[in-house]
Amino acid sequence: MLGWILYKSDSTLVKQETYELERLVERAPAHGIDIRVYQPEDFDLTVTRDDRNSVMINGESTPLPDFFLPRMGAGTNYFALAVIRHLERLGVHSFNSAESIDTVKDKLYSHQILAQNGLPVPKTMLVKFPVNPELVKKQIGFPVVVKTLSGSQGSGVFLCETLNHFEDLMQMVELTNPKANIILQEFIADSRGRDLRVIVIGGRAVACMERVAEEGSFKANFSRGASVRPYPMTPEIEWLAIETARVLGLEIAGVDLLFAGDHYKVCEANSSPGFEGVESCCEVDVVNEIYNFLCIRLGNF
Repeated sequence: MLGWILYKSDSTLVKQETYELERLVERAPAHGIDIRVYQPEDFDLTVTRDDRNSVMINGESTPLPDFFLPRMGAGTNYFALAVIRHLERLGVHSFNSAESIDTVKDKLYSHQILAQNGLPVPKTMLVKFPVNPELVKKQIGFPVVVKTLSGSQGSGVFLCETLNHFEDLMQMVELTNPKANIILQEFIADSRGRDLRVIVIGGRAVACMERVAEEGSFKANFSRGASVRPYPMTPEIEWLAIETARVLGLEIAGVDLLFAGDHYKVCEANSSPGFEGVESCCEVDVVNEIYNFLCIRLGNF
């Protein structure tokens, strides 16, 4: 079975996902998979009736794979999405689909979908300039979490503890980039500096870990130095993670949950989740789970 991984290093990320890429390449032969890694710029696409010859890699026509694994997450740009859509049109199954990747890139849109389906999410508000601080105070309150619409590994996320801090940040954003797309979310105090990451593969929640931020930080990302430890997979956690992945159309997902009293709220979902932290603390081989799912899904077992 032939598989392609779409991956591109990004100097803006805190930590590259080299661990995940190396694990996927290393374990593929044990599952009878010939895996190839490509970057978006390796592709040339031609829209033609002769579909099977409409994909070229480095200028050469090439046999199509049995499946495709995009590993760019929130960094998936228009060109990469075009590659994924083109391969899907040719009958290549992408894990995940272009539609689901594009959906979860947009944090406001994905929250709209989750809320529409009755899932608990933090109250969220779209920013428009000039910002009305009093309206934010009334609707969301302070502290407030400020996020760019697209981002990963904690990038583009800020915590404004006070109204003055928020006004200063919004003034700076408006002066430097008045067309910036910003959302505001209520701050869940019970989850300050900690959250849960649940890995969902093929409709199954296979692992759950708690992430605890470094002293003085409220971002509990493993890539930013957070400590990790296994966390019991309660029925509520399992259902929230699986249902989040389902309504967002994700076959492989990292679902982040916030502590909210005795319950949880869905923070966000990642279409290309890192799993180094999970494998370091939980007794689960995520790559094995992924490849077993792919083989069953594609009928190659």
